[in-house]
Amino acid sequence: MTSERIKEAALTHFAKDGYEGASLTSIAADVGIKKPSIYAHYKGKDDLFLSVIEDVARDEFLFVVNFIESSAEASLGDRLYSLLVQYQERFEHNDKSRFWLRTIFFPPTHLYEEVMVYVYTYLDNLEGLMIPIFEKAILDRNIQPVGAERAAVAFIGLMDSVLVEMLYGGRERFAKRLNASWFIYWKALNPGQ
Repeated sequence: MTSERIKEAALTHFAKDGYEGASLTSIAADVGIKKPSIYAHYKGKDDLFLSVIEDVARDEFLFVVNFIESSAEASLGDRLYSLLVQYQERFEHNDKSRFWLRTIFFPPTHLYEEVMVYVYTYLDNLEGLMIPIFEKAILDRNIQPVGAERAAVAFIGLMDSVLVEMLYGGRERFAKRLNASWFIYWKALNPGQ
């Protein structure tokens, strides 16, 4: 289906070059069509970009859901730390993750409001997914009774911090920030470990 092939090519270009650097001419060439043919499927670059972000936001949240479900047997600390490491791995090897992270931290200015709807929905859903996990950990006395919502929001803040470092500083700086931040975060939740 041509519209899906256009979105796949657009994803690659947006992930690599950002909104501003991606051109409809290059996207069309990758699909093997002429630029005007894109307009039979999308109103323009903005419409194509928003179509891509809609799919990617859904897929990135499903990644987290699947990760949380598949790691249910691991300790809470291992699950959370591994999730942060997985973001880094996915960023390096997955166009969807690269596009998602680039877009949530550097949205096109003129599409800011539209993009932030996806970002806040993602973050709210992530928080909603994490709260029951922290509630259980508090009930099981695996972490301090700091409040499940507070622990979830702090985790998302930690996640934001290390992901920004990954975007700006690369793998080594990401690892340094992750290790230091994780140590303090986890010590606050679980001082006995």
